[in-house]
Amino acid sequence: MLTQKMGTNCSIDNSWCVFCLIARGEDRDAHVLKKDKDLVCFRDILPAAPHHYLVVPIEHIDNCFSLNVEHITLVEKMVEMGRAVLLDQGVTDMTDIRIGFHQPPYTSVDHLHLHVLAPASQIKENMMFKFRPGTTSYVDEGKLRIHLQGILPWRFHNM
Repeated sequence: MLTQKMGTNCSIDNSWCVFCLIARGEDRDAHVLKKDKDLVCFRDILPAAPHHYLVVPIEHIDNCFSLNVEHITLVEKMVEMGRAVLLDQGVTDMTDIRIGFHQPPYTSVDHLHLHVLAPASQIKENMMFKFRPGTTSYVDEGKLRIHLQGILPWRFHNM
């Protein structure tokens, strides 16, 4: 079983977490597109598609394995912000998008982050494996919400 550091506020000393730095406005290189009291959305530094954004909670939560039923609303808000940013950035075909989370050990930063990519049909070929639903590395947001509702058992793969 994984030990999780969850629920700490990014205003508390999480100097080791780059996404906490971005949430606090301390990373001058981050291109923040939208922020509210709970979430921040910024461009991915290694985009896999023409539009590749990350939505992170301001509250430090390690990853999707740290979530429970009480986090369903948070996940829904993350998805809502990601979709809003896509629209703000001129994406009009909302059927050609990919929204989801990497599952440990395939996370690059130990701070929950939602990947928002568009058009999904233009995800770089050499990056496609990282964003393929139903693999050990990636879970789409809909499947994660179903799991959190207790309808789907947690599996490390086939999400």
